[in-house]
Amino acid sequence: METSGKLKEKAEKEEQTVILDSGHGGRDPGKIGTQGTKEKEMNLCIAKKVERHLKEAGITVIMTRTDDAGMADSQVEDLKERVKLINETKPVLAVSIHQNSYPDPSVFGTQVFYYTHSREGENAAKVVQEALQKVELQKNREIKANDTYYMLKKTEPPVLIVECGFLSNPEEEALLCEDAYQEKLAEGIANGILSYLQI
Repeated sequence: METSGKLKEKAEKEEQTVILDSGHGGRDPGKIGTQGTKEKEMNLCIAKKVERHLKEAGITVIMTRTDDAGMADSQVEDLKERVKLINETKPVLAVSIHQNSYPDPSVFGTQVFYYTHSREGENAAKVVQEALQKVELQKNREIKANDTYYMLKKTEPPVLIVECGFLSNPEEEALLCEDAYQEKLAEGIANGILSYLQI
């Protein structure tokens, strides 16, 4: 039988909704890796793993997509729909999963972005980046403020963009394709979210 304390804790967890956004999808593949890896597929794989961890902890999770379909046909409308969902749902935190790319193939590492003018976003980014450092990824970069990304600019609740790694780096692309490495990433992201929620 659950005690009143446990019931209260359960109710508090269920009140804390988190949105997980798998970047891209449908006609929009996102970045394409050196070996042909499609970012949209990688994002969804990792997001589903994060979702599992959060649900096991009793958190209510809303996914922007659960299969290879965007929220609209055009990239602009798709982003608008994602932003609309976040603003209407008003989650405690929204986390958008992405993969990075850069002209220099030697660049690699995991990095969390937040909206420049969001103190809560910065706090959340620090906590998630620190949690990612604890799961022994290939490399952790520093959190980074941004005031140009549409999803960061147009959302009211705190939103993070987690760039899990660089598909332009062949070694990191290979790691990102491994289930065990995806699990590490998911564990780090989920632990960071739970720490931010103080659970």
